[in-house]
Amino acid sequence: MIDNLKQIFSFLDNSSNANDIRAVLEEVFPISAIYIYDSTTESLRDFSKNWLFIKSKEIDDVFEKLKSEKYVKGKTKSYYALYNNEQTIGMLEFSEHLHSKLLEFLELAIFCISLKIQNIILSERMQKNIDFHDSMKNIAKIIETQYEINYIVPIIGEMIDKFVSDHLVYIFVNNELVWPSACNDAKIFELIKCLNNKSEYILTPDKKIGLFPLISENKLLGCIVTKSTDNVLSEKEIEYLEQLSSQAATTINRANVYAEILKHATLDALTGFYNRRQLEERIKQEISSAKRQKRNLCAIMIDIDFFKSVNDTYGHAAGDLVLKTVSKIIKSQLRDYDIAGRYGGEEFLILLPYTKIDEAKMVAERLRSAVENKKIDISKICPDKKDISVTISLGVSQYQNDNNFVTNADKALYQAKESGRNRVV
Repeated sequence: MIDNLKQIFSFLDNSSNANDIRAVLEEVFPISAIYIYDSTTESLRDFSKNWLFIKSKEIDDVFEKLKSEKYVKGKTKSYYALYNNEQTIGMLEFSEHLHSKLLEFLELAIFCISLKIQNIILSERMQKNIDFHDSMKNIAKIIETQYEINYIVPIIGEMIDKFVSDHLVYIFVNNELVWPSACNDAKIFELIKCLNNKSEYILTPDKKIGLFPLISENKLLGCIVTKSTDNVLSEKEIEYLEQLSSQAATTINRANVYAEILKHATLDALTGFYNRRQLEERIKQEISSAKRQKRNLCAIMIDIDFFKSVNDTYGHAAGDLVLKTVSKIIKSQLRDYDIAGRYGGEEFLILLPYTKIDEAKMVAERLRSAVENKKIDISKICPDKKDISVTISLGVSQYQNDNNFVTNADKALYQAKESGRNRVV
């Protein structure tokens, strides 16, 4: 028995996690679980299964008995208490009742087993603190190097997820969910309405939902939400989330400022679409993505028919109103990830990712019809004329492993104009 004790102590010394400890104990005992009492949630957790929350009245009753007894027999299983000094901190569960030799052996080994488990728990907590500070540094690094909200938020979300792994994490910016892609809890959306730029974090009475506002420069930018059906947020997790929210708010605010500057540098002032220079960049990006992902990509080139005559007849202010109106119609008919740009003068270019040529033609027909049916009120510009109508011609092409598909859309547009205008080719 002494040799066995030396061997198990040696193995335990080399164990670095819960699975290692369980593997060592399985060499000697018919062990089926290791339960540790979690004071934060006031519940037992399965230590060898990533602290899985245990819901069982029978297990809870056994744990209460082990506060006054070392060993408890159940119907088919048996349990032995784990100690910290004289306090019961958990228990070992065995798949059968232990005979006297194993109980004698366990009584000698239990102090070492309990101590090793406590050391691993302490080590995990220390590592979590190290990981947290590393994450804070990483978010600070993002502040210095990244400005794109759609890039920043998923990284922040994944970092936060590491520290509240028992909770679902959501990030809202301007009251809209930006990470992950869906949240089906209406209660969360209602709670968000309670936040303002003076708010501190909010916990529901059961402490299973937490809202941590993103506030920077006295502006409420959004919030980080955590939700669990089983677990409450610990004080340490709340502390993590408060610090991460503060750092994330600074990052997001900086990205918003940059986006506003970039918007004026990349967008056409009249239509709100990408300007020609930025559109050329997006064309390259979309072609590169289409090649890499082997996905469909289509282009629609649009020209307002007889636009010069609008300017000549009603003036350039009326022409500008026509351009604004047509661009609004185009925008209203597109998906969020479609790309619209002012190609030049009265020409627009639309890029349609994940779209086949037949689908693109349907989009083009929808655009043509919507513009044709729109009455544009120019009475404020020309008091003697209430409204006018315009039409558009459209050329459609699909990317075919070359860089000419925009040129092909332009050629198709030329054919549409040559064959009578107000049509799709």
